[in-house]
Amino acid sequence: MRADAIALEEKRLEEVSTVDDYQAFHERHRIFPAIFEDRNHTRILDTSAGVGVLGRRIRQAYDAELLCNDICPKCLKTMQQSGLDTISFDIDDKDKPFPLADKSFDAVISLATIEHLIQIDNYMEEIRRILKDDGYLYISAPNYNGLAYLLPMVVTGKTFHDPFTEPDRYEFYAHVRYFTHRTLLDYVSAFGFSPEAVYLALPESSSRFRKLKEKSKVKAAIFRHGMKMLYSVSPRWASEPVLCFRKSAVPSTGKPRCVLM
Repeated sequence: MRADAIALEEKRLEEVSTVDDYQAFHERHRIFPAIFEDRNHTRILDTSAGVGVLGRRIRQAYDAELLCNDICPKCLKTMQQSGLDTISFDIDDKDKPFPLADKSFDAVISLATIEHLIQIDNYMEEIRRILKDDGYLYISAPNYNGLAYLLPMVVTGKTFHDPFTEPDRYEFYAHVRYFTHRTLLDYVSAFGFSPEAVYLALPESSSRFRKLKEKSKVKAAIFRHGMKMLYSVSPRWASEPVLCFRKSAVPSTGKPRCVLM
């Protein structure tokens, strides 16, 4: 999150008192901590943890030290109510390094964050600095080449996020970078990271999918089956693949393995 988006975030969270009130559960949250596989992380940083949906899942099911960062007061308060360890620093300020020691984490999580930032080169350099040698980065951004974004734009002629409807209004104003899966893969690799895997979360328990399932179990089943077929062909169609990179002295340009979850 950028500092100028705090007011937007606070307004979006007006009705949220605890993490259980947060109604935007995404499939990217669901696949954690299983996504860690057998990497045995011991110290993890979530660079922009929001109200702590992901943090709570990791803390409940994974034995590691987890530090959750955010600059939104409401987010920090909500995370602290959940018992999460928090820190607060601006990840988009290129004049102030992250207040964290070099090589002090073996995993960094950056979900749906980089598209909000102006100083993204500095963000990547700071993540690389605080990661241990051979540490892992889990990163995602909306894939604007995915069908979930392309089809509505082609059909309606509107842009990716509608400024006149909630919750799209927040994304319309807060997003300043528009990645595709391929661009995110190439961009992160350029900072000394080797792609290890791309995780594709099938529709299962996100807020949107649950609503679809409540309306029609048949439509939900067809949708899930269709997404599974598309994801099996290529990750380029997924709305938000989660990429896993490894910090490397000699970055590899090999193709990451695809994992459907």
